[in-house]
Amino acid sequence: MNIIKTIFLGIIQGITEWLPISSTGHLILFASIWPLEPAQFFEVFKVVIQFGSILAVIVLYYQKLNPFDKKKTKLKKKRTLQLWSKVIVGVIPAAVIGLLLDNIIESYLSQNFVIAVALITYGIIFILIEKQPRKEVIHTLEQVDYVSALKIGFFQCLALIPGTSRSGATILGGLYCGCSRTVASEFSFFLAIPVMFGASLLKVVKYLMNVGLFSLSQLFILILGTLIAFIVSLYAIKALLNYVKKNDFTLFGWYRIILGIFVILFFYVI
Repeated sequence: MNIIKTIFLGIIQGITEWLPISSTGHLILFASIWPLEPAQFFEVFKVVIQFGSILAVIVLYYQKLNPFDKKKTKLKKKRTLQLWSKVIVGVIPAAVIGLLLDNIIESYLSQNFVIAVALITYGIIFILIEKQPRKEVIHTLEQVDYVSALKIGFFQCLALIPGTSRSGATILGGLYCGCSRTVASEFSFFLAIPVMFGASLLKVVKYLMNVGLFSLSQLFILILGTLIAFIVSLYAIKALLNYVKKNDFTLFGWYRIILGIFVILFFYVI
């Protein structure tokens, strides 16, 4: 049964990590209905399998992210290093605040009601933003300056609340800064690499210190979930980029609102 649950969770992670609908929120909701035991292990699992999603970004954007590619000119290598430096700037706010509030978030905010409210709130924000006239001034990743990267980084801090969506928060930040939907999405992908890697490492270290080594079955579950998340993410990333070329994020806003209402009805009314 745990293998079946892991497959479902890996698919959910792979799809929802890159769409602005909150992967963590979906994983917590799924576990509320069909838990993956023990609870302490699930807290690690839901973060570690994000590593599979990171690998998908690295594979798809390897050439763009590799500053040592021999095929690149000096100018392209310089631009790649500049891109990484902007990513680092964008990561700083979430890294600092996330480390300070990690225990509080895990203990008090990983609740179904909090997830529902975050889903609905940011769903409304997405719809309102897309209805407002907006001037796109950043059409390429090279045009993202350090100030914009830092602003997007502060938006990423909103995703520390489960149900907000890390990609959703950073995409909103990108739209606020005048990025095109494609640039906002891609920069969101790149910001995820150090953030999610650091979060995974932190969870593993805390688990090893508080609980001990993983059992062989737990290691298998972690590897399986990560592998599935990797494969599904490859398709989800491509699908999102193709979608935003012709559409806005309104559909995701409505999805979030409907899901948030369902969560409140399912857990607190019915």
